[in-house]
Amino acid sequence: MIKVENVTKFFEEYGFTLRNISFSIPKGYICGLIGENGAGKTTLINMLIGLYRPNKGEIYINGSDVVLDEIKAKDQIGYVLSEELFDPYLTLIGNANTYGKYYSNYDSKVFMEYCDRFELNYNSKLKTLSKGQKLKFQFAFALSHNPLLLVLDEPTANFEPKFRKEFFKILTDFISDGEHSVILATHLTSDLEVIGDYITFLHKGKLVFSRDKETLISSYRLLQGEAYKANTLNKEKIVHMEKKDGLMRALVKHRSFDEYDKEIVVSIPTIEDIMYHYIKEDK
Repeated sequence: MIKVENVTKFFEEYGFTLRNISFSIPKGYICGLIGENGAGKTTLINMLIGLYRPNKGEIYINGSDVVLDEIKAKDQIGYVLSEELFDPYLTLIGNANTYGKYYSNYDSKVFMEYCDRFELNYNSKLKTLSKGQKLKFQFAFALSHNPLLLVLDEPTANFEPKFRKEFFKILTDFISDGEHSVILATHLTSDLEVIGDYITFLHKGKLVFSRDKETLISSYRLLQGEAYKANTLNKEKIVHMEKKDGLMRALVKHRSFDEYDKEIVVSIPTIEDIMYHYIKEDK
């Protein structure tokens, strides 16, 4: 579904470069895109949906090059962005019908059904909506043209708890036929513990890893114990270690439980734990 090959994008005025990014996500999965603020998540998303063109490399959506086959690629993508690209002075249905004509599968009835479901008045002007409501509008519009891929940039922080549950249900239903996929950029990694299938981690414009969640979690362990026990660890497997008040806490690459001292507490890390220790190790 998604194939990113050696993609680089640089911004000389900001001194930032997204460098040599390569990963792929098959059909039928939700990919969580994680990283600290400024890591390059939004830059990557803007290239996936065709707002930015890479300086180097290629991006394919279901086999269509987003630059060379721009119309075909964009027709297969629905997106929800933090920035507003729609007309604030038009109504929701006015916006949907105006921009929907650029998509081959747009259905105004489907859009209005989602508006009703999301408790949005499609005759209201976009500028009157709250931040969360505007994101719901974008989500309704994205679903209304039946895309193969949904690209979502940090939407969940602005949703109330009740709608967050519905949002996640819609995403899992969306991919259930094995033909659709989702990229969800979020700093709320706890969401990905529930619905994520793949995790792609960017840090300072570079790809740290992109792999399926189960393999990722099984590849690491979080260790805690007395500080002197750090001497028993294989230093080549330590991602990052912290010592404080005579205690140590470390993320390590994991193979077998037999390699740890029996007095060290070994636990399965969360996605947030893994991201935290990689970022700390690079500071």
